[in-house]
Amino acid sequence: MAPTPNGGDGTSTNLLKPTPEQVTILWLIGGYMAGILILWQMPYLKHLLYPFKLVTIGLHEFGHACMACVSGGKVKSITVDPNLGGLTTYVGNRRTQCLALPAGYLGSSFLGAILVFCAFNVTASKGAAIMLMLCLVLTIFWARNLLAFGICLFFAGITGLLWWLDGGKYLKYFTLFLGVMSCIYSILEILDMLVLRKSNGSDAEQFAEKYGIFPAQGWGFIWLIISLIFLVGAVLAGLAAFKDDGTGNSAGTGK
Repeated sequence: MAPTPNGGDGTSTNLLKPTPEQVTILWLIGGYMAGILILWQMPYLKHLLYPFKLVTIGLHEFGHACMACVSGGKVKSITVDPNLGGLTTYVGNRRTQCLALPAGYLGSSFLGAILVFCAFNVTASKGAAIMLMLCLVLTIFWARNLLAFGICLFFAGITGLLWWLDGGKYLKYFTLFLGVMSCIYSILEILDMLVLRKSNGSDAEQFAEKYGIFPAQGWGFIWLIISLIFLVGAVLAGLAAFKDDGTGNSAGTGK
C-alpha cells in the first residue's frame, strides 16, 4: 500500500489547522479588530482608545528613531502630541532619511505583527513583552515632552504588572491587543492618506518629495500592502509554530 501524507496517529498534519486554543486567539484578534474599528470615530466612546492611540504613536516614532540609529544617524528627540501627532528629529545622511521615513508605519506594524505572532504561546508572549518594554524604555530615553515620557512609562508599567500578576496569565491578551492596535493604526492611517488624501506633511509625502518614483499615495499603497502582509503573516506563522500554547494544551487527544 502506498504511504499517505498522514501523521503517525492517522490524523492529517495540517500546520494551519487551528487547535481549540488557537481558535480562541483568532476570535480575540477578530474581536479586537472589530472593537477598534467600531470605536475609532464613535462619539465619546472613541476616547476609550485614546491612550492606546498615544502609545501606538510613540511606537511609530520609535520606528523612525530606531532605523535612524541603525543607519548611522543620531536621534535628537521624540515627542507625542495630545492631538494624536508625533515627531522624531534626527540627524543623518541621505541613506538615513531613506530608511527612517518608511520605518514609522512599517516599524510599528512589524512590531505589532510580532506581538500578534507571540500571542499564540504564553512563553513567546513573555518574550514579546520584554521586547515591547525595551522599545518603550528606549522611547522614554529619547522623549522630550512629558506626554511621550508619561504614556510610554505607563504602558511599560502595565506590561510589567501583568507579567507579575498570576504568573503572566493575562499578559498575552494585553500584548495581543497592543499588537492588533499597532497594526490597525498603521493600516487606517495609510488608508486615510489614500482615500481622504491626507498626505500633506505625512511620512509618505516627505518620502515622495525626497525620492520621487511614486507620488505620496503610491508609497502609501506600497506601505499598506507590506503592513497587511505583516499582519496576515503573523497570524499564519502563529498557527503553524505554536500548536502548544505554552500551558500544556496542545493539538490532538490522549487516546
